[in-house]
Amino acid sequence: MKIIIHGGFFSESGTNQETKKAKQDALSAIVSQSYTYLQTHTALETVIYAVGLLEDNELFNAGLGSQIQSDGKVRLSASLMDGKSQKFSGVINIENVKNPIQVAEQLLNYEDKVLSGGGALDFARDHGFDFFNPIIPQRQREYEQKLAQSSRIGTVGCVALDADGNLAAATSTGGKGFEIPCRVSDSATVAGNFANEYAGISCTGVGEDIVSTALAAKIVTRVTDGFTLKDASDKSFAELKTFDGFAGVIGISSKGEVYHTDSHPYMVWAAFDGSLQVFN
Repeated sequence: MKIIIHGGFFSESGTNQETKKAKQDALSAIVSQSYTYLQTHTALETVIYAVGLLEDNELFNAGLGSQIQSDGKVRLSASLMDGKSQKFSGVINIENVKNPIQVAEQLLNYEDKVLSGGGALDFARDHGFDFFNPIIPQRQREYEQKLAQSSRIGTVGCVALDADGNLAAATSTGGKGFEIPCRVSDSATVAGNFANEYAGISCTGVGEDIVSTALAAKIVTRVTDGFTLKDASDKSFAELKTFDGFAGVIGISSKGEVYHTDSHPYMVWAAFDGSLQVFN
């Protein structure tokens, strides 16, 4: 059993030691708690659980504390993929809910598995998700001060391998901040979140770059075709580099390989397989 999570890219992770430590401590606690949960739950259940914890922590740009779009509203996107069943579900630009990853979970049981905007919100309300305002005072101040572009990249994600050898991946984001309202990123697409019986990948970075190279699906496909997880990731990042793409990934293979890489420093992540690893 293995689990890896990420907290996206944050410029302050490299410049503000207090913030950096707070994020490291939060990731350590969440990955440890989620690994304990994994002992008695499936990979699918665990990635939902872990991403829900990340969404509830205002240090990360997903759920509570998400970035505000240019019209002053927060719109959230999240997706989920079960490597065993090959089912993918997600919500795009949903407003006023606490945990978009849990709305994505509900959609796994429906034929129409990805919903956006008002339709996603109506579905959430019909399934017991009450009104929740994810804007915290800090994000409101940043919005009013027009947050610097370099701080706007953040997503959270989780990949887990359970005791039965099944993989799952989940990813959630509050967007990049100040984007055109209803912009669609990678997080609720197979470019940013993908799993099958061979590997699972969750991405963070510039959504447009990740979509342009179909990053998560490409890495998993290469592992399926016989690449190691590291070689599949490295080859895909070499292709990303040709247009100076900005991304980071976490992944686990069915062989138990745990891997992370990024095109720029300061992706924050943590992994647990009986011993804890935390980086940046």
